[in-house]
Amino acid sequence: MRIAVFNAKAYDRDFLSRANAEGRHQLVFLEAHLDASSLPLAAGSEAICIFVNDKLDAELCRGLVARGVRYVALRCAGFNNVDLEAADAAGLKVVRVPAYSPHAVAEHTIGLLLCANRRIHRAHNRVREGNFELNGLMGFDLCGKTAGVIGTGRIGALVASLLHAFGCRVLAHDLQQDPELLRLGVQYASLDQIYRDCDIISLHCPLLPGTHHLIDDTAFAKMKKGVTLINTSRGGLIDTHAAIEAIKSEKIGLLAIDVYEEESNLFFENLSDHILRDDLFARLQSFPNVLITGHQAYFTDTALSQIASITLGNLDALAASGSCANEVHSKLHLAKMS
Repeated sequence: MRIAVFNAKAYDRDFLSRANAEGRHQLVFLEAHLDASSLPLAAGSEAICIFVNDKLDAELCRGLVARGVRYVALRCAGFNNVDLEAADAAGLKVVRVPAYSPHAVAEHTIGLLLCANRRIHRAHNRVREGNFELNGLMGFDLCGKTAGVIGTGRIGALVASLLHAFGCRVLAHDLQQDPELLRLGVQYASLDQIYRDCDIISLHCPLLPGTHHLIDDTAFAKMKKGVTLINTSRGGLIDTHAAIEAIKSEKIGLLAIDVYEEESNLFFENLSDHILRDDLFARLQSFPNVLITGHQAYFTDTALSQIASITLGNLDALAASGSCANEVHSKLHLAKMS
């Protein structure tokens, strides 16, 4: 199968090529994001492969089909960047990688928490400059704190387990309760209780119409003053305007994020020689209690190997039978976090 791989970085080429060592697919690597201008590059390919910041809208769906494309392979778990109704209407089959290495994201989540809490990034910079003063670096013990995990799928469940191991009282919220977490002592609770009781809140739910700006002015108003908020899921879960106001009012004590709702114009690119025109992102960067990484939580060798293998395996299944267990349809986009 000929596959046009959009937004391909060097590591994508490396891991996808390894997964295709037997040469069963013809991989065409493209640096361009998928958009109207790059659409012609898909011509002659039976499938395209895209990532989190490639937007597939109705017009592009029709354009892909017109150029002979039948399959869209997402090399990620989320599918909020795809108009699934338009894809269904156009006859495109969309597949994703629902689980590659949940440990990678869960471990990065805890890494962000530890780094932000103990100001490790700031301490590192100070020591490099010969400044060994401790003022401004005080953190808090995780043991004894109440932590809330919103979304207890594979990643959220691991985060909840790790927080429990640190000695936290863990509250969780999801449409389905995880029996293993219940046996561990994790308590499922309403969002309102999590907002009210938790010192730490970590987000691990998908970005759907019902979860867009889940954390907004109303949610912040219910939280403890000085709450620590972590997001390694999707940027759109947090209303950035509301977060900035919550930081200024000291409602947020620490904010640690690996995702940002307007990240498609920023992340995965070297913009060190450019002026960033995103005023909200620049404002976030200006706060000393905000820690940002550039969507790297998934970025381990284990995860990339799994992503490549499952992505090509999804296309193998479609080629063999026309169906795949990892296919996503428009009805999946209707779920809500209640």
